[in-house]
Amino acid sequence: MPPTHEVFNQAPPLGDYAAADDPALLEGLRREGAGWAEPEVREVGDAAGSERVRAWGESANTYTPVLRTHDRYGHRVDEVDYQPAYHVLMDQAVEQGMHAAPWADGRAGAHVARAAKFFLWSQPEAGHGCPVSMTYAAVPALRHSPELARRYEPLLTARAYDFGLRAPHTKRGLLAGMSMTEKQGGSDVRANTTRAVPTKEGHHLLTGHKWFTSAPMSDLFLTLAQAPEGLTCFLVPRVLEDGGRNALYIQRLKDKLGNRSNASAELEYDGAVAHLVGEPGRGVPTIIEMVNCTRLDCVIGSAAGMRAAVVHALHHAEHRGAFGAALVDQPLMRNVLADLALESEAATALMTRLAGAADRAVRGDEGEAAFRRLAVAVGKFWVTKRQPAHAAEALECLGGNGYVEESGMPRLFRDSPLNSIWEGSGNVAALDVLRAMGRNPESLEAFLAELGTAGGVDDHYDAAVKRLEQSLGDLDEAQYRARSVVELMALTLQASVLLRHAPTPVAEAFTASRLGGEWGHVFGTLPRGVDTGLILDRARPHR
Repeated sequence: MPPTHEVFNQAPPLGDYAAADDPALLEGLRREGAGWAEPEVREVGDAAGSERVRAWGESANTYTPVLRTHDRYGHRVDEVDYQPAYHVLMDQAVEQGMHAAPWADGRAGAHVARAAKFFLWSQPEAGHGCPVSMTYAAVPALRHSPELARRYEPLLTARAYDFGLRAPHTKRGLLAGMSMTEKQGGSDVRANTTRAVPTKEGHHLLTGHKWFTSAPMSDLFLTLAQAPEGLTCFLVPRVLEDGGRNALYIQRLKDKLGNRSNASAELEYDGAVAHLVGEPGRGVPTIIEMVNCTRLDCVIGSAAGMRAAVVHALHHAEHRGAFGAALVDQPLMRNVLADLALESEAATALMTRLAGAADRAVRGDEGEAAFRRLAVAVGKFWVTKRQPAHAAEALECLGGNGYVEESGMPRLFRDSPLNSIWEGSGNVAALDVLRAMGRNPESLEAFLAELGTAGGVDDHYDAAVKRLEQSLGDLDEAQYRARSVVELMALTLQASVLLRHAPTPVAEAFTASRLGGEWGHVFGTLPRGVDTGLILDRARPHR
């Protein structure tokens, strides 16, 4: 190469690192009752932190899914072809039990262990997490119809990825999708117009158009349709038990901002066979448990994206020199990096706390169930809303190097808004918090009791909790103020977890910046006196 092309002052490749050597994750895993799973979690982390798996993720997003409506002979097939790396990622996710496996695991902490693995495996590639998450969420909804659960749950929980359209009973494992929204309603599913007509054989026939169906090659779909009794939940098999294709047709694949490794489609039901799930006319209550699960996964996915962003930004800053010093040692960059790391740790700490609540709720803890009902909606609103700003700032830490596809940061940025939109955008999540407090006052009691366990140790925190209580007592224009109220709920909840379980300098940095009025509207405005060294040491990837 000519002398002008000498390469220096560039960060080396990230290489392999132990993604599970994340103090916030491991502390949460042990705290929430899943310490027994640490060897499995570390195994997943070693793979997730490898160049090999990151290459799979890059391939799966470069060569995106392709729709084949017909075969070479003219038969309608409605199949989607995926890049082989997508199948490898899916195979590993299912084998490690990141889908519905916890529902068949009687050990306390099984759902926490699954959350930790899902958090790690989502870092190198997020898109394939959609069918993994939906399969996890389908089981509690199916249990509203014991016969359907008996038939399908063993295959949904099986650790076998068996891709392809075949009769469910002939496969080693199944995946589930969701087909809820329609073009005229979006999150307002009560506006759905898809019709369900009962038959003499005991099932229903569905006719209508679904606007967003993620993972259309799934084996089963939970969907909503208008039955004679009102909006009702149904299970729609992709292939019927006799091996024939159900009357379900893919109109087109969506050309999306991100999440490109995963296909999302418009589906047409034209007399599709469907099985009743839950009580007729009670579609929304039937899917509530499913929504709680997928919203938790939105928090996990956004926390995972933040962690991946911090790893890349910190690696670059440690190997790049600027203005006579390593970039990581420049005071302002150190402030930015520590702020990003603090946001990531708070998201991870909250994620593990919510996963612990979900695990204990499944096992009959009514107090944790009440807490989860409100806290998951709060966390979904806030953590998913923070990820796009976090991803943008982390990308900027790499400068122009971060703006090119090879860095992986543009994909991370494009994926970042998804979790805020999926399962109800910001307004829907914030209003759901208000509804939960109104309809289930025990959930607010459980939430405030959780905050009370961290009281009396930090002035910023105590003052913020007092402001929150005053705000909750003022119901004037509650919907208009919903976002500001839920934001404060999320920040105090994160602070309560950090104050009880994180190192004191981490918790104090969070409360001083997020609750003490000493934090700006951009990352990198931490107040003086913050122990940036400790915060960055906890965030640094370990080889």
